[in-house]
Amino acid sequence: MMKQINYGIDGPKFVRNLFLFVVIFYATALAFPRFQIGQVTVNTFALTFCLGSLCLAEGVLMLLYAWKGKFAHRDRILNLVHWKGHETVLDVGTGLGLLMIGAAKRLTSGNSIGIDIWNKDDLSENSFTKASKNAVLENVANKIELKEENILQTSFQNNHFDVVLSNLCLHNVGDKENRKTACREIHRILKKGGVAIISDIVHHGEYKAAFQELGMTTEKVGTFYLNTYQPLTIIKAVKN
Repeated sequence: MMKQINYGIDGPKFVRNLFLFVVIFYATALAFPRFQIGQVTVNTFALTFCLGSLCLAEGVLMLLYAWKGKFAHRDRILNLVHWKGHETVLDVGTGLGLLMIGAAKRLTSGNSIGIDIWNKDDLSENSFTKASKNAVLENVANKIELKEENILQTSFQNNHFDVVLSNLCLHNVGDKENRKTACREIHRILKKGGVAIISDIVHHGEYKAAFQELGMTTEKVGTFYLNTYQPLTIIKAVKN
C-alpha cells in the first residue's frame, strides 16, 4: 500500500487546545447551567455553550485548512509566478515541503530548495526527514534540496534565486527588526527581476514596507477568507 502524503496541521498545540476548551466549556454548560449569587440566579449555560461553539468552529476551520484549504492556497501562490521551467526556487519555512514540492512540479530543468529549522510547534510531524519523504512520494526528489537554515542569515550567494516563496513563516522569526532582516535577506538572494511571494496571517504591511524600502515593486495580492483560516494575505514583490 502506498504511504499517504502528509503536509501536517499548522499550529498543532493551538488546535489541540481549542478542542480541549470545547470539552471544558460544553461540560461546564451541562454541569453548571446556572449558579446563585445571593438572591440572584445567573444563567451561565448560554455563555459557556457559545464559547465552546466558537472554539469548535475555529478548530474545525483550522483542520479544514490543513486537509484541503492549504492546497488551494498553495496553487494560488504558485499561479502568481510566470513559470518557464528553469527557475531556481527557494521555499522559506518549507515545513513538510508543500510549496517546495508544488514548485518542483512546475519545473523542467530548474530546482526547488526548501529551508527550515523544523520547529514541531509550527506544524505537526515537522521534520527534515518527513519533508524528504514527501518529495519522494510526490516523485520530485530529483528536483528538490532541503537545508536546515534560518532566513535571517542564509548561506546562499547574492542574486541566486528566481523565485522566493513563503507561507506562514515570517511571523515566527521574532520581533519587527528580525522580520525586516528576513526581508532584506530575501532581497539579497533574489536575482534582478526575481519575484518574492510572501503569505502570512499578520505583519504583511511590514513586509510590503520593508520590500519597498529596498526598492522592490510591491503589490498586496489580497486577503483570502474562504479557504484559509486564519485568513492569509499575500504580498508580491519584484526585485528591480
